[in-house]
Amino acid sequence: MTRLTIDSEYLMDTLERLFEIPSPTGYTDTIVRFVSSEIETLGLPVEMTRRGAIRAIRPGKTERGARAIVSHVDTLGAQVKGLKDNGRLSLVPIGHWSARFAEGARANVFTEKGGYRGTILPLKASGHTFNDEVDNMPVGWDYVEMRVDALARDKNDLVRLGVDVGDIVAIDPMPEFLDNGFIVSRHLDNKAGVAVMLAALKAMQEKKSKTPVDIHWLFTIAEEVGHGASAILTHDIASMVSVDNGTTAPGQNSDEFGVTIAMADQTGPFDYHLTKKLVELCRENDIRYQKDVFRYYRSDSASAIEAGADARTALITFGVDASHGYERIHMHALRSLAELITAYAASPVMIKRDFEETADRTGFTRQSTRKARQRLSPNVSGQMLKSD
Repeated sequence: MTRLTIDSEYLMDTLERLFEIPSPTGYTDTIVRFVSSEIETLGLPVEMTRRGAIRAIRPGKTERGARAIVSHVDTLGAQVKGLKDNGRLSLVPIGHWSARFAEGARANVFTEKGGYRGTILPLKASGHTFNDEVDNMPVGWDYVEMRVDALARDKNDLVRLGVDVGDIVAIDPMPEFLDNGFIVSRHLDNKAGVAVMLAALKAMQEKKSKTPVDIHWLFTIAEEVGHGASAILTHDIASMVSVDNGTTAPGQNSDEFGVTIAMADQTGPFDYHLTKKLVELCRENDIRYQKDVFRYYRSDSASAIEAGADARTALITFGVDASHGYERIHMHALRSLAELITAYAASPVMIKRDFEETADRTGFTRQSTRKARQRLSPNVSGQMLKSD
């Protein structure tokens, strides 16, 4: 086995600290500083892009054919669409999430003058006033507004407070860490993935784990709006594994325990050979796993490929119930993911041809096209039937 023991206490503590930092897409400077500082504490130098995507390279035996592991630090949120005559704020979502989960949420709106607390409410929020009309309100961002906890009786009061169109709204995560291992919170997507990566890096640093190639630890800042890893990969990266949430819902095969390995998302199948390798590593290292296909889902891998990166991509996930809502996961999945990352990083390179960006057919991969063998067995009338 090549997997390492994960410090679960560190993983949970790191996740708890990440929850304390608001980081909707477009408002990620503070969490970028935190993650960068944590990586430096673990002993790796950090470099950042202009906008704040993070890269930390852990040297391996060679730079050629480097491997990347990536999570995103940004979360869902909202933005001020307009100042209303009643002193409240109309909103648009940051990322794709339902206003159904926004209703009743506590939040911060960040203005040039500072932050204000507030609550996102349906337009008709008082049962004592609107009676059954409260229950008949449609669901949608046009039917909610933010009540700011300051003297704001009209639009002029909001202007006086410094609130303006475009201000970022960060939704409170409201995390709960239960004794049975369950974690319930908003923004587990993808603060849990960030905590998993840091816990895996900590284990590798403490054990002085050797890797056959450089490992790039990448943290992106705009995955929730589709940009993700579009501008962080370097040309020497041959493979990239994204760490994100899976969806435990009816019709899905994801689970809140073990690793859920994505075989495809809405952009198509993930790399056959890299995904197969991750499955084999789970088997070899006694890591519980299951496979799933996501129809309405994209990740950092998709943005990297669409931006032109010629790298093999895969997606490993922790099963999340009620994704993009008030989410729930289990520590077993987070620990399993961190273990798989350590096993993958140290595993041998099987496709040496990937050391070059382009090459001839020598060493190119193969996929079997043989038909499965079928055994023939007689039925009661003596005719031969095919059976698997």
